[in-house]
Amino acid sequence: MKKAELDLCYLTATDAIAKFKTRELSPVDLVKAQIKRCEAVEPKLNATTYTFFDEALKQARTAEGKYKKSKGSRRRPLEGVTIGIKDFHDVKGQITTYGSKAFEHNRPTQSAPTVDRLLKSGAILLGRTTTPEFAHSGITQSPLWGTTRNPWNLDCTPGGSSGGAGASIAAGMMTLTDGTDGGGSCRMPAAFSGCVGYKPPFGRNPSDQGHPLETLLIHGPITRSVGDAALMQNVMSGYHPSDQASLKEDYVLPESFDSVKGMKIAYSMDLNIFEIAPDVEKNTLDTIKALRRAGAAVDEVDVGWDWGMYDHWYVRWEGAFAGLIGDLLPRWRFEMTPFCLKIAEAGLEHSAARFYRTNAGRAEQWNKLNKVLSRYDALLCPTVACSSLPVTHDDGGNDFKINGKLMGNYLGYSMTWPFNNMNWCPVMSVPSGFGNGHMPTGIQICGRTFDDHSVFRIASAIERARPWIGERPKI
Repeated sequence: MKKAELDLCYLTATDAIAKFKTRELSPVDLVKAQIKRCEAVEPKLNATTYTFFDEALKQARTAEGKYKKSKGSRRRPLEGVTIGIKDFHDVKGQITTYGSKAFEHNRPTQSAPTVDRLLKSGAILLGRTTTPEFAHSGITQSPLWGTTRNPWNLDCTPGGSSGGAGASIAAGMMTLTDGTDGGGSCRMPAAFSGCVGYKPPFGRNPSDQGHPLETLLIHGPITRSVGDAALMQNVMSGYHPSDQASLKEDYVLPESFDSVKGMKIAYSMDLNIFEIAPDVEKNTLDTIKALRRAGAAVDEVDVGWDWGMYDHWYVRWEGAFAGLIGDLLPRWRFEMTPFCLKIAEAGLEHSAARFYRTNAGRAEQWNKLNKVLSRYDALLCPTVACSSLPVTHDDGGNDFKINGKLMGNYLGYSMTWPFNNMNWCPVMSVPSGFGNGHMPTGIQICGRTFDDHSVFRIASAIERARPWIGERPKI
């Protein structure tokens, strides 16, 4: 692939739109370059389930025509920009499998609200991105679609459950992608794949009909830059009549953000419970130093958390999962991912009382975090405790180690799920550098409840101080 074509594949959405407006670039050229890129790298990565190249070219030509017209012509916010939609999110009329053989031929009759908004805003659907079965895992592999690989190292996972999205962004296959985040499924792929993943506060973006009033699970953007995440958020957010919990306020993020000068930021390297690999720790500390140089006061704090909060998250995760797919087990248990089956069966054993008591545990966890956020604008920590995981990693196993110590649970490597208990807090993962084997690492920014702006402000400062957009995997 020629360098000029590859450069197009790695444009941010904001840059692409700016070039469309000046007619320096046509949406047709962008789509053609990314189709070529998909055809070259998809056999190695397995990051998509279905692609829509012919239809994408038709839409690109229509978008090209709109940009050729006068300034007064009606252009939508994402006009002509390519997007990948996770194969866990309903797209009207298009096969949506949720990574499961049980839904191999499923064609939804309506799109998820955020998906509908993205496509109606002019984004061109180039492909559906892979997910583990029912988005249950931090490793993207499924009985239906197989294993998705990381462009930075094909022996490693891009994370999950929005792993196809992270891999697609990192490989230059698409300009924008979406994800869902119930235990870190936007943020883990961002960390492992070297991109931006955002978990908005609950209510900011409307939920889909499959997960009504589920506070753990939120639709969010996975992008190449912080600016692109803001661009997507402004399209995805806002009240939707199908979701009674969606907020009615019109919350618009700006195109750029002030420096962090004068901000007070807290950080915890391990959240009081995690084992952190040395390369992740180094990159986290280097990022903190960069924020201090930019004028922020950054202090280390003790959040006071313990492993009890894992029970609060995991019981809810198992219970919600069993409620969603438990009726499928008699027919499909022998064709499901074994760990997926294990989660569902565990969830069926939980009582409603135990499920409800997790609320008290989440409140106790919040009280401790609130003591920090009442004094600081945000809390920083690593996104994932290690810089890579092999594609052979078994989430159901018990032999995974960091620094020689066994991680005795499903997500012992991921530092994302504690913040899904705190789901009214916005949390973003951005790259913090490169670790062992030149694998990306990530840092999380947790803001006060509904304070999206401060999270984006800090993320933008990190992006300016430690830019990552010019880095590309050699695939």
